Amino acid sequence: MSSAIEPLLAKYNPKTTQDFENALKEIIQEITLAGLARAHFFDKAAFYGGTALRIFYGLPRFSEDLDFTLLSKQPEFSLKDYFDSVQTTLRSFGFEVDVEEVDKENPARIESAFVKANTKMHFLKIDAAKQFADRIQSNKKMKIKFEVDVDPPLGFATEVKPLLPPITSSIKILKLSDLFAGKMHAVLFRQWNKRIKGRDFYDLLWYLRVKAPIHIAYLESKMRSGKEWNLKRKMTREDLLSLLEERIKSIDFKRAREDVANFIADPEEVSSWNTELFLAAIPQITVE
Repeated sequence: MSSAIEPLLAKYNPKTTQDFENALKEIIQEITLAGLARAHFFDKAAFYGGTALRIFYGLPRFSEDLDFTLLSKQPEFSLKDYFDSVQTTLRSFGFEVDVEEVDKENPARIESAFVKANTKMHFLKIDAAKQFADRIQSNKKMKIKFEVDVDPPLGFATEVKPLLPPITSSIKILKLSDLFAGKMHAVLFRQWNKRIKGRDFYDLLWYLRVKAPIHIAYLESKMRSGKEWNLKRKMTREDLLSLLEERIKSIDFKRAREDVANFIADPEEVSSWNTELFLAAIPQITVE
């Protein structure tokens, strides 16, 4: 394992198996971003989603996936063009990984891939983590999914954020108000089976705490693309609040709490979640 990994791990102060696994996943995420940047991926795409918030804005929860949108519709785009750079960059830091495309029977607007690494092997490479290695199955994999929307709704703005040494790169991400619009779309319309994604609602409260506005025109663009908004007039804040109130009333917040508990340091942080809490919070939403 590269000597550069030790100071990266130290900032997490991991003490449990889950702590180390979360820290390693996040380090792999950041190095993956660097690998993409070195292949000029961000000339064509921008980073968004929960992991973007975690890495660049300090969202206090771990996030599993890397989500990207192309800057324009590009039918010829192929995620596989960037696999070698991602793999080479990760290996330069001592991570033995495979990068595999997700095969889909039907063409989709999302291209997906996984970065996969053997969990036990990498624990054994880290002195502080060796004590936990015997608790891990030999074939257990850390999996980090990255997805690119190749037919994106447009109307968002971007900015460049730095990854600091030893993972030095410039990463293009959506601006905060557009990130909030994307998260609001997930809050309103993400499809669940039995597993409610409580992380969406955690992020919603975080955006309210930092007083981020929603770029409502971009939210409307996403909703028109998904056929969730078909009216000829523009969407208003009142429309948004009405949709959000209806959605909140449909949520089982016990299941939402269970979903987010493994991604935050203190599960008690979400113990008070209920319908009334979220209904009381949403009038704080502002738009631009």
